[in-house]
Amino acid sequence: MSYTFEIKPIRRFSGYGISLRQPEEIACFSYDDQHQLHLDNSSIKYYYPPDLGADLSKGFEQFQDLDNTVDGHLDSLLKTIIDLEQKSGQKVEANFVTWRGMMTKLMAAIFDDRDGFIEENHEYKLQYEKTQMEQTPLPGRPSQKMMRYWGYKFESLCLLPNKLNETSRDHIMAREENIVNNHAQYCSVVKTGFGNTSMILGGEVDGVRDVKSPDDASMNWIELKTSADVLNEHDARRFERKLMKFWIQSYLLGVPKIIIGFRTHDGFLSRIEEFDTLSIPRMVRKRGNTWDAEMCLNFASDFLNFLRSTIIENDELWRIRRKRRSSLIEVLRVEGAKYDSMLSDDFIRWRLRRVSPC
Repeated sequence: MSYTFEIKPIRRFSGYGISLRQPEEIACFSYDDQHQLHLDNSSIKYYYPPDLGADLSKGFEQFQDLDNTVDGHLDSLLKTIIDLEQKSGQKVEANFVTWRGMMTKLMAAIFDDRDGFIEENHEYKLQYEKTQMEQTPLPGRPSQKMMRYWGYKFESLCLLPNKLNETSRDHIMAREENIVNNHAQYCSVVKTGFGNTSMILGGEVDGVRDVKSPDDASMNWIELKTSADVLNEHDARRFERKLMKFWIQSYLLGVPKIIIGFRTHDGFLSRIEEFDTLSIPRMVRKRGNTWDAEMCLNFASDFLNFLRSTIIENDELWRIRRKRRSSLIEVLRVEGAKYDSMLSDDFIRWRLRRVSPC
């Protein structure tokens, strides 16, 4: 059994304003340098700008890259929800519980058909990433692996493990020499929604400008990105398209500031520019108008409503697929599979215990 949701004509998603409910952090979790899960904020990092001219390729051979071949499904997010319910005594309820990355793909789908996706199919993701990394670069261009590393190197240069007044000057000056390790992550869990659809989202937050206050729902989070120098009109339009995903990722978690490190073609940090997340859609409208934030939101809201009205059997497992260059999104029932293949045993037991505490 399958259903389809048409993306085109995209003009039908204009003219009405669906807004995202203000994201509110309700919990968090961390992965340490060994990628072990901790239900706390121990992996928060603090922003301190790096020196311009830094070589983003430095240390590439020593890069300690996270092994992503193991599919964690929603496990860490569900563990965090269990912990929150145990501490608060209240059930966390929402129409959807998912990762920020999934919603980013959906919101961007209306303007970006270059890449397909299958959720939740870990093998497809791995094969796609492998294909991307193995692409032969054009002469004089860096490989996909190198450009991916530049992003992590920029994060390493920008972030401190402790607040500035607790960090030695020697540590700050030695950041360019540090071995890059992408195992540690701080992840925020927020409650948000589109229109009448409620949602719990989990996603990584790169860092914070100042101390995190336990009673402050609106944090001074930052998102770190890298991009090639904008040298001509073609570069400008390409950068505007990149800004769409930058905006979506930050907007969904309530991250107010995006800090972009612009680099030369051979990977040297040339300048740093800060963007207010909420001002990006207006900026794009004034320039190339390559995408429209309102249409992204309307499209996502309509698709979520479509899912809610389509998937009414709670014990079935469904898969969302969008083929490359396709103008529709398919919703497919996975024959013979049940929802418990996606949910952790701990979460199922915990929820059953809440229903039947005796």
